[in-house]
Amino acid sequence: MEGLTITRHKDGDEGEYHAHIEGTEAIGRLTWVTRSQNGHTARVAEHTLVPREIGGRGVASALVDALVADAREHGFKIVPQCSYVAKKFGQNPTWADLRV
Repeated sequence: MEGLTITRHKDGDEGEYHAHIEGTEAIGRLTWVTRSQNGHTARVAEHTLVPREIGGRGVASALVDALVADAREHGFKIVPQCSYVAKKFGQNPTWADLRV
C-alpha cells in the first residue's frame, strides 16, 4: 500500500509492529510476546488494533505480513492467538510451517 510504513519495536521479550499511513497520526498495531512453545522460539501474536481512521485500507493485513516475513527471515514460529492473525493463517496455507 502506497504511503504505508511498518516499523518494529521490541522491548525484551515483547514488541509491536506499528503501521503508519502518510498524512495521518493514527497508528495500527500488532502486539506480540516471545514464548518457548513445543521446543521452538515463538512470537505469540496477541492483538491487532487498527484505528477507525485508517481502517479498511489493508493495514491489519500488512501488519500480519510483516510478522510472517520476519518469522521467515529470523527463524521463529508464530502462535496466532489474535483472532485476526488466526484468520489470516487460515487463508494462507503456505504459512502452515510457521504456526505452532
